[in-house]
Amino acid sequence: MSNSNVVKLVQPGTFSDQLTEVLRRGARCLLAQAVEAEVADFLGGHGELKTGDGRQRVVRHGHLPEREVLTGIGPVALRQPRVRDRAAAADDPGRIRFSSMILPPYMRRSKSIETLLPILYLKGISTGDFSEALAALLGKDAPGLSASAIGRLKEGWQDDHATWARRDLSARRYVYIWADGIHLQARLEEEAQCILVIIGATPEGTKELIGFTDGTRESAHDWRVLLLDLKRRGLTIAPELAVADGALGFWKALGEVWPKTREQRCWVHKTANVLARLPKSQHPKAKRALQDIWMAETKVDAETAFDAFIEGYAVKYDKAAECLSKDRGALLAFHDFPAEHWKHLRTTNPIESTFATVRHRTIRSKGCLSNRTALAMVFKLVEGAQKNWRRLDGHALLPKLILGVKFTNGLEVIAKANELQNATAAA
Repeated sequence: MSNSNVVKLVQPGTFSDQLTEVLRRGARCLLAQAVEAEVADFLGGHGELKTGDGRQRVVRHGHLPEREVLTGIGPVALRQPRVRDRAAAADDPGRIRFSSMILPPYMRRSKSIETLLPILYLKGISTGDFSEALAALLGKDAPGLSASAIGRLKEGWQDDHATWARRDLSARRYVYIWADGIHLQARLEEEAQCILVIIGATPEGTKELIGFTDGTRESAHDWRVLLLDLKRRGLTIAPELAVADGALGFWKALGEVWPKTREQRCWVHKTANVLARLPKSQHPKAKRALQDIWMAETKVDAETAFDAFIEGYAVKYDKAAECLSKDRGALLAFHDFPAEHWKHLRTTNPIESTFATVRHRTIRSKGCLSNRTALAMVFKLVEGAQKNWRRLDGHALLPKLILGVKFTNGLEVIAKANELQNATAAA
């Protein structure tokens, strides 16, 4: 083998990657173009404003000093355009100001890097190893990644989580909530512990993380502490419906804190529990039979399919039939809510889908993480994921639930009554 065919290995960050440099220059041009377009839109929106002597009031005024933003391909330098309001002094509170949404003031690292840092920490990389790990990913010139800088960031995340955990909830209300206990591969101080999660749907249909702490999945005490904390901070109005797995201490705690909240068991968990009590040869047929229940268009049809399953499996597979029948009412509660919401209410998917991503990004670390540190790291990941959560379908119907409007088989009861009244009047 000739020397020309030998690839020499060098330390991360010590080589010049021409492709990365090309990408970085391209990113700088694209970012500059995007900010320029943003400034142009801002100026266009204020184009009709004039000064006392008839000149354009809001105009370009040079550029701010160049700054570097740390991105996934390393630091990208940019000079941001400056905007001036000719009709107001610099200290005038009424002065028209431009603030870029693409490149906010004081931004020093992209959101992808903000997400990367807690991922690396949860993977077991120590604070002292961050610089080497990130130099390999971002290049040797990546700024602000010393051990002390990472330490300050970690403390900042812990402060962010602590502030969020103490926030006032008196102005908040949630129509639905989803609850689950999530076990992550990142090890907490005690192996038996997990993260208790509650997500809520606002009257506007947006989903928010409202409860998040460490605890034990099956412990009614830990769930009670979390729910009482939410209530103490102002969340006094009980949700209309709670969705969760059946094997949780959550239900006992919910009954004590918000006894009027309806219960809906997760069909994904229930299906898995029923199938676990059947031989594999029966799984395809049983899955179809269970799907006939939760996909039924009316509660009567669901009850009929429910009875058929119990009758068909009770004799030979009594444990599977009993597993299903014991939660009959809680499994069919969704029929009393708008049909547009059914796909959101039948499972704990809002939690499962979010934490599936978090699970993939964490592995068992070399040593135990303190609960405070692990919670802060996972909180930052969930906080980022929350920005992409979908709004509930049929969100316009949520205020009706708050006003006490009843639904049967997914349809508004009042609407049915009005139809009957109109039909009677027409006759």
